[in-house]
Amino acid sequence: MDRNRRPSSWDELPDEILLQIIAHLEPCHITRLQLVSHKLQKLCLDDELWKQNCFDDSPCNPRILRKMLHPHPKPPIEPYRSPHRRPTTANTADGESRTWLTGIRRSPRSEYLVEARGVALYNPYDGRDGNGTMLAVSPLDDGSVCLWDIQGTRGKQGSIVGRSKPDILFIDGPGGQNQRRSKRIDTGVTECVSVNHQNNKAFFAVQSHLIEVDLNRLEVVSRESFEWSITTMSAVNDGLPLTVGTSLGIHLHDFRARSNMSSDRSERVDWNESDVYKSIFDPKPLPPYASLSQPTPISILHLPRAGSHSQISDDIYVSGRFTNILHYDRRKFPAIVGSIYSGGLIKSLAAVPYPYSSVDYEIRRQGELPMEKISRVKSTGSGVTLIAGGSYKLKGSLEMYGLSSTAHSSDRTTLQNAVMKNRQTAASSTILSLTTHGTRIVFSDGTGLIKWFERDGFTECRRHKIGSYDQRENILFLGGGRGEIARKIVSTKLSTDQDRPNNDNILFWTGERLGMLNFGRAPLCHSDDFEQRGEEMAAEEEKRQQYTGKMREALERQTDEIRLMSRFGHGPA
Repeated sequence: MDRNRRPSSWDELPDEILLQIIAHLEPCHITRLQLVSHKLQKLCLDDELWKQNCFDDSPCNPRILRKMLHPHPKPPIEPYRSPHRRPTTANTADGESRTWLTGIRRSPRSEYLVEARGVALYNPYDGRDGNGTMLAVSPLDDGSVCLWDIQGTRGKQGSIVGRSKPDILFIDGPGGQNQRRSKRIDTGVTECVSVNHQNNKAFFAVQSHLIEVDLNRLEVVSRESFEWSITTMSAVNDGLPLTVGTSLGIHLHDFRARSNMSSDRSERVDWNESDVYKSIFDPKPLPPYASLSQPTPISILHLPRAGSHSQISDDIYVSGRFTNILHYDRRKFPAIVGSIYSGGLIKSLAAVPYPYSSVDYEIRRQGELPMEKISRVKSTGSGVTLIAGGSYKLKGSLEMYGLSSTAHSSDRTTLQNAVMKNRQTAASSTILSLTTHGTRIVFSDGTGLIKWFERDGFTECRRHKIGSYDQRENILFLGGGRGEIARKIVSTKLSTDQDRPNNDNILFWTGERLGMLNFGRAPLCHSDDFEQRGEEMAAEEEKRQQYTGKMREALERQTDEIRLMSRFGHGPA
């Protein structure tokens, strides 16, 4: 043996052999190995490798393994070599991109919280500013608008990058009598902020007024008033009007037409804002709106077109404190074109631009759907999946409706054959907010849990308790908010940066504070990094938290008593 011969390097081994070696490592070791060299990093990020790890970590795995160890007497439908990947790969539609590395997250989860009165994500210039900037837009108690850095592109991650003057979001404006609650933002409205990414504008719902703010200058651009209090708003989509939900109606607010009217109004010399009789006896008719037989809409969704997340159709779906999901067509507005009967109270709506079939998903969970049929369903199926979350008889209800790509609610056959309602295992309390997180569904419930489910609506992947602390997982909650709930959750995934890993955290709002749930051993930032607190403020904050905790425990005990009595036929059903 030649002693002078240089030993073989890892870089000289073929990629196939290295992949076989890496496949025997644990996911936590694979993530560390990718830091050794560029070649190992490329191999450690192999999509097929993480696809197999996703299944090994999936709750579907034990059920399928039991079926393999104890098969039924009759032979299987077809022989197959690797049935493990069927339930996982079946969750993606044909042509849908997925990063399998984000599907398995064994790293700890951490969170931090700061004071806010609402939240919406803001991507300057629709995410095409060259830096991948993502900001959180939030109104504060003093009537100002605050911008938080989500990705850390303009400063420290989580820090404040801009803040307007106080009182600009109050009805009377700066210097007015704004001490009353009727002049401030209603804390009961969850969807109180909507952002126009193209024009760098934001809309804030303040009682019955819609205030438009320029996010570059952080100044009020316009104010629009409605007949009733605003209870929800849709997202702002390019080229489409904003859909505003008031307590008694649905309105289409075209901010482009409004901007043209403002210049005409400024030329009038006889205008007097104090003359209230002018607005009462104004001969001009009110803009068209859809009246509601039952009040208080809570969620408005602009349905995307089939196969595309960015293209929006003319369909508008509205849910609220009524048992039907209302369907409007923007071309026929304000006439209602249909409805979907839920039976529960839906508080949040989301959509996946791919078809849904409850029959196929049931077979997929059992691992019995042949690969040929999976490929055929993905290639031939078309449509959109409507996801709804709310409550039904004091329990959480996760519902999915498969809508055809041509006539969503008029095709009753298509709708009835693609309906799933999970009212048993989804949540023990009402679902407050839901959204899509990669190829999974994530929602928050009334017990303070954030849960991830597969698209079948039954398979739970993981959960996180807001305000919990686990030394084993190093989960940290800053601000002492044990027992808080997430009233709104959004994903921070950038549509223009799909390949960047770990950019899809969960931003949530508790009704009083804004928080970020990230996957890592340490929080992205701490509130002390950008909030200076003295000893007196810290002591006052501690007393407030203790009082809040005692009141929350008392309310929880009262809720448990009501649930217990309802089982015996007393109290609300």
